[in-house]
Amino acid sequence: MSSIRYEIDELAIPAAPQAPGWPDFDAANRLRNAVEAEAYGTTDLELTAEELLPGWLNQRWEPKRLLVARADGRIVGRGHYETLPEDSAVHAWLAAEVLPAYRRHGVGSALFDRLENLARAAGRRVQLVYAPSPDAPGERLPSPTGFGSVPLGNPEVRFLRARGYHLEQVVRASRLALPVHSAQLHRLREDAAAQAGPDYSVLQWVDRTPPEWLPDLALLYTRMSTDAPSAGLAEPERLWTPERLAQEQQMAAAGPRTALTSAVLHGPSGHLVGFTELDVPAEPGRAASQEDTLVLREHRGHRLGMLLKAANLEFLAERRPGHPSVITYNAEENRHMLSVNEAIGFVPMGYEGAWRRDAH
Repeated sequence: MSSIRYEIDELAIPAAPQAPGWPDFDAANRLRNAVEAEAYGTTDLELTAEELLPGWLNQRWEPKRLLVARADGRIVGRGHYETLPEDSAVHAWLAAEVLPAYRRHGVGSALFDRLENLARAAGRRVQLVYAPSPDAPGERLPSPTGFGSVPLGNPEVRFLRARGYHLEQVVRASRLALPVHSAQLHRLREDAAAQAGPDYSVLQWVDRTPPEWLPDLALLYTRMSTDAPSAGLAEPERLWTPERLAQEQQMAAAGPRTALTSAVLHGPSGHLVGFTELDVPAEPGRAASQEDTLVLREHRGHRLGMLLKAANLEFLAERRPGHPSVITYNAEENRHMLSVNEAIGFVPMGYEGAWRRDAH
């Protein structure tokens, strides 16, 4: 391994675009985009610094820290640390990205050393990493779930295993080319609605949730953290309250992206029992992101997942037409949701490994 001179420091998150610290924050985000584009072979995953800033300012509910590695007068690596606000929390989510020309010089190891030290100092002994794994020939490391695998010889696989991380799950990134034919979406929605029956109906809104539905949606968000398949990662519950949901939606609405939500109302109970969200950039030439989709366990088996996704794609075509694609992520063992996505037209675009390390 040859050596280069580099230094690592922590960035202060700018209070607003163009505020003090903005050039470094923007440079770190452009590095993120470059590494993601290399890993997945597409620029569909690009996000602007303006789009990501509201999430970084959300320190009350999701404490985060941003590290950078500098060499040759530029930012060449980025480290991301996130945890939960409770002092009793034991989980931390870590990520490091390094520009290709600066790999194999110890930059990634130095970033991970700092990230793991942050976790250790905070008592976060369960450390989770989601790392893209481009396809490659040769032997593969299977997921312990029995669904999916990653190339054993990939650099990120060898790196994480050497640091004591264990593969727990494989996640599929999928892409839906737009537009989907309106007749196809209508048929999928009508067929799902017919199977769901008259007890269920779809509600839709843009950005902020109507106040009367905040308690129900907060419960659905909380259940999303526990009901989605997380294999041996044992992802912790993330508690959502109506107050938190309203505050986060207010912050997000101040940014340049638009949230389109479809929810299922269960008529007999008067409560929402499922939802799905699309996160849409302002520019029509860029990909939209399929965010959370959840149907409460006690209401599954009625094709509500298909009803929600078809309805929200129709909502996208109506409100924000012209986007080239929708990107989504699902655990490989989540066969039900993958089957829904495949029926709509999503196709695989890449995979990532979900890794866990229990520090002592």
